[in-house]
Amino acid sequence: MISKARLFLSLLTLAAFIPAAEPTGPLKVSSNGRFLMTGSGKPFFWLGDTGWLLFNKLKREEAETYLEDRRRKGFNVIQVMVLHQVPSANVYGDSALTHANVARPLTSPGSSPTDAAQYDYWDHVDYIVDLAAKKGLYMGMVPVWGTNVKNGKVNQKQAKTYATFLAERYRNRPNIIWLNGGDIAGSDSLKVWNTIGATLKAVDPNHLETYHPRGRTQSSDWFHKASWLDFNMYQSGHRRYEQDTSKNETNHYGQDNWRYQQADYALKPAKPSLDGEPSYEGIPHGLHDITQPRWTDADVRRYGYWSVFAGAFGYTYGQNSVMQMHSSFDKGSAYGSSELWSSAINAPGSAQMQYLKQLMLSRPFFERIPDQSLIAGEVGEKYNRQFATRGKNYAFVYTYNGRNMKVNLGKIGGAKVKASWYSPRDGKTTAIGTFPNKGTQEFNPPGEQKDGNDWVLILDSIS
Repeated sequence: MISKARLFLSLLTLAAFIPAAEPTGPLKVSSNGRFLMTGSGKPFFWLGDTGWLLFNKLKREEAETYLEDRRRKGFNVIQVMVLHQVPSANVYGDSALTHANVARPLTSPGSSPTDAAQYDYWDHVDYIVDLAAKKGLYMGMVPVWGTNVKNGKVNQKQAKTYATFLAERYRNRPNIIWLNGGDIAGSDSLKVWNTIGATLKAVDPNHLETYHPRGRTQSSDWFHKASWLDFNMYQSGHRRYEQDTSKNETNHYGQDNWRYQQADYALKPAKPSLDGEPSYEGIPHGLHDITQPRWTDADVRRYGYWSVFAGAFGYTYGQNSVMQMHSSFDKGSAYGSSELWSSAINAPGSAQMQYLKQLMLSRPFFERIPDQSLIAGEVGEKYNRQFATRGKNYAFVYTYNGRNMKVNLGKIGGAKVKASWYSPRDGKTTAIGTFPNKGTQEFNPPGEQKDGNDWVLILDSIS
């Protein structure tokens, strides 16, 4: 039998590994235009999760379970739809709108959860937003999903009224980020998207705003110079290389999500950018054919390290069952989901994302740049590709499959460098040794060369 004293010590040890909730507050763009930071100037590494149907499908106690799980795993942004459909209703049966008109949000006096007659759709949204704030989580809120606008359910006049309502209701919340759009090309109903974007910014100037585009496009395709767009977002999508063959697609990047980041990084003026929807863990390759293989934790790690090392200020993870909040009352599911969200929150990739965040925040954040000149050998194509990023006195080089790295030393300060291996799978660091900071050095990652045996080489300056 475990003594009370030992049990108490065990609980203390467990608690030591659970991060405390960080206070939320206004975010802003760093002076170099590449990153986000808090109001006090601290680095903000965006680690997002797609909980798209959170407001619609989870009860209050279920929202607590989901948000607490994501907080403990180091996430700090939850991407969510305010209106998935027009009209919309939540799990309690509360409707969001009067007569399916976004210009007429259905609100009632009072907001007590114990009084069903007073507690409406928007009170439920408020409850979850405030709960997230207590847990140090920002809510990346999509006002209305793009298909509703595409299908003519939201015109420009309605959009202005609705965006005004949202901005006035949430402008004093500390944890709001606006994601205009919603899986839609900006060229589809361009006037509506610009109206929503400009209205949100005019009424709520203290919260950041971006645009969530359709698959294999980026917000910068339409809105890079829009005054309401604070940072860029791209959706690299869910296709593997050989599936990305449509002649109608502007970009034929396949799984090379780093190419979107590279394109955004070259734009003027400089604006932060990130992959807001790469392939989800547990979703079929290409989305629609559920007989296809599913994306794994190794895949979501690769997308994260590739895009961040190419210059992204953060990364958004997604899981098939979680993003749709697949629940026991659902009569079906999307994209072959057969697992309930309450189980799928334990998918291995969700626990591994925190190690990317921890690594990027472990060294000076705002000075970091992508620098492929660190790689002396072949940078490689597709899964063989290696990526390098550095600050003044540190450098990181990533390999997805554990192939040997040839590195040009002398790119960072110091007479010598200390080299270490960092595991994206568990966040553990293993020392390699100390080397003169000049010439070319080859490093052999642990294990055999195979997809998913990913490693980060860390180089730190020694004066």
